[in-house]
Amino acid sequence: MPISLSIPEIRGNEWDYIKDCLDTGWVSSVGSYVDRFEKAIAARTGRRYAVATVNGTAALHMALMVAGVQPDEEVITSSVSFIAPANAIRYVGAWPVFMDADPLYWQMDPEKLESFLSKECAYRDGALHNKQTGRRIGAILPVHVLGHPLDNAIMETARAFGLTVIEDACEALGARYDDGRQAGSTGDIACFSFNGNKLITTGGGGILATDDEAWASRARSLTTQAKSDPLEYIHEEVGYNYRLTNVLAALGVAQLEQLDSYIAAKRHTAATYRDTLSTIPGIAPMVEAPWAFSTFWMFTVLVDAVEYGEDSRELMRRLRRNSIETRPLWQPLHLSPAHAGSQSYHCDVSERLYRDGLSLPCSVGLTEDQQARVIAALDPEVRSSQAGGMA
Repeated sequence: MPISLSIPEIRGNEWDYIKDCLDTGWVSSVGSYVDRFEKAIAARTGRRYAVATVNGTAALHMALMVAGVQPDEEVITSSVSFIAPANAIRYVGAWPVFMDADPLYWQMDPEKLESFLSKECAYRDGALHNKQTGRRIGAILPVHVLGHPLDNAIMETARAFGLTVIEDACEALGARYDDGRQAGSTGDIACFSFNGNKLITTGGGGILATDDEAWASRARSLTTQAKSDPLEYIHEEVGYNYRLTNVLAALGVAQLEQLDSYIAAKRHTAATYRDTLSTIPGIAPMVEAPWAFSTFWMFTVLVDAVEYGEDSRELMRRLRRNSIETRPLWQPLHLSPAHAGSQSYHCDVSERLYRDGLSLPCSVGLTEDQQARVIAALDPEVRSSQAGGMA
């Protein structure tokens, strides 16, 4: 049987809550489950306010807008990431500046960030500007990559330079620091995603969370077409149809009830992979920082082509022939044709991660037998026998 990369786990109150929406007719963008989901996410992430959106990209777009990022400003973001944050930066007319990943935990490199801000930027008229482009640095949008929290030094550096921090925690719900702070609780605003392959899902869906009441209120208005009168259809600015529906929020409420057990399952899978794969020459499993509690959203290894005997793409194709689904990491955003012309800063680690990275099956419901099959397929002796059979 095929082993999928990461599929939703439905085992709680999902059917009951969705049926309640259908029975009562509350299926659209208002309803009790939207309210419950927002309040539950706010509580879980340690935020005062949360505003549900149709997806994580919409949350990022709204976060940039309410944070006041202006056209032709720049936003520093992670080069190792899904493309959504870079796209959202362009939605508001700003420009991304791509920052490299650190070689150990693959998050935005705090040393390179500090170097860029101190050496490549200067204050002018009370604001920080990029010396090369002349543009004002409007914010920093770091990504919590693969379920691991950012290095707290990122936040400290951003504060030292007076920059607004928008956390892309779309992959990191439930991740935290050793002092108990949740990923997404430290910056000025944070965004989460509930796509089908995320730790919990609403099918699509996202949330922005903040402690700023004015920002939350504006986000709520913008996501509902910026209707400014409770009765009359009056709109004083351009808004967006970005609200999450009650039906999908009901799915989210049920999923969130299972979050801790889902995280435990992910961490068990990660521990098994780490303990077994670390003995295979040429396979380097992702690691967890001593100050971090990762959810290991997408368990990823680095494949040394010389030492292992296959590169990451050859391994991916071989596993696919054996009905095991894997995927490479994203093309580094500084190499994306969609963002050609955007500045980047020494992104050599990002390129190595893209070349060597491969994410392995890690669904919440992955069975021990399935994981054992994946691990066996990675064994060099199995690879050699398969290669011999193909020859």
